[in-house]
Amino acid sequence: MKKVPAQATTATEAPVTIRRALFAPGTSAFFFDDQRAIKAGAAHDGFVYTGEPRTPGFRRIRVAGECVSVLLELSDGQVAVGDCAAVQYSGAGGRDPLFLAGSYAPFLERHVRPLLEGAEVVEFRTMARRITDLRVEGRPLHTALRYGVTQALLDARAKARKRLRCEVVCEEWGLPLDATPVPIFGQTGDARYENADKMILKKVDALPHGLINSIDEKLGRDGGKLREYLRWLAARIRTLQPDPGYRPALHIDVYGTLGIIFANDPGKVAAYLASLERDAAEFPLYVEGPVDMEEKPRQVAALRAIRDELDRLGSGVKIVADEWCNTLEDVVEFTDAKACHMVQIKTPDLGGIQDIVDSVRYCQEHGMEAYQGGTCNETEVSAQCCVHLAMAAHPARMLAKPGMGFDEGFTVTANEMERIRAVLLARGAASTGGTRGGAGPAAATAKGGVR
Repeated sequence: MKKVPAQATTATEAPVTIRRALFAPGTSAFFFDDQRAIKAGAAHDGFVYTGEPRTPGFRRIRVAGECVSVLLELSDGQVAVGDCAAVQYSGAGGRDPLFLAGSYAPFLERHVRPLLEGAEVVEFRTMARRITDLRVEGRPLHTALRYGVTQALLDARAKARKRLRCEVVCEEWGLPLDATPVPIFGQTGDARYENADKMILKKVDALPHGLINSIDEKLGRDGGKLREYLRWLAARIRTLQPDPGYRPALHIDVYGTLGIIFANDPGKVAAYLASLERDAAEFPLYVEGPVDMEEKPRQVAALRAIRDELDRLGSGVKIVADEWCNTLEDVVEFTDAKACHMVQIKTPDLGGIQDIVDSVRYCQEHGMEAYQGGTCNETEVSAQCCVHLAMAAHPARMLAKPGMGFDEGFTVTANEMERIRAVLLARGAASTGGTRGGAGPAAATAKGGVR
């Protein structure tokens, strides 16, 4: 960061600087789970899992989620905030290791605080690059640290400029201000039926995620349990029918379990996926993470083979990349390989939030649907920041977060979006394509075209 001499001023007013950086350990909205142990068959015992962990850093299969808040006290008295948080399945799929506040808050004090304090609040992308380029003992900062510090820097820039965070992003990326709502995707957690009802009644644009991470309990050895669930879901939407025009996308995350039951055979996986189109009926179907090949090159190749076979079968089912697609570079690689129909941009895994915007933009420019995701294991601060990024870059959909209870995350996400829209529209500087609420992917695409 550029250090500012104590006597520095401009002809009009002194530049805004970071007077003090504080780091406050806290809790995230869910838990860290050892994905390898769960996929291997770890059994539920109440809310926890039984058995031994399989991922380094885990002392048990389910660990309470943690975060570190980054607070930047500015020279004008304002305080900018960002939250360091990591995904539920940390340490899996090529991701950084388990993020525990007790280990990383002291690290921030030693290595990041001196870089921040006294620095001038300049263009966000310049400040963010200095954090993401930082190396300590030859290694970049943990993705959670980059995630939280860059959130705080965007907030600082917005406060210094007296703008919304999405306005700063639009200004620096040369994007039009657009108050069109971004379609929201809700996740049920393990309450796949009750929370699906809530989503339908609240007209969520895409649902239910479903957390299909167990073969015997949720998928079925022949895929029959997932098939039954999709049939129930389609029927339930028709039964509750909150609006005659309500046609959400069905988006299911299977965490690579299809690869397990079909021995990672692309033809068999694709045939099964294509068969689900009948069960989803009139609702567009997206299936996330059909296989997990345990390394990126094999993952790219397997997903591309599944996509090609789905295309050959004439299926409308779309696959979504998640595992092994973590960074901006990964998003580019999966997109260039046409390895899927949609990429999940898993926000904490990218580290610096500037890479989230760049990832969405790259997908849009190369014919790939962009899903700005994240994790239930974030905080309200990181979730609200992500809404601003989405309202600037306009991905195909974004995740309602944090938490696994649905209502809380949807409230945080949807309400922040409506606040942004209200301000932008009141200022008269933004276009809009309508209001949020269950328009489905076709209508959402049409709305998103109004720039």
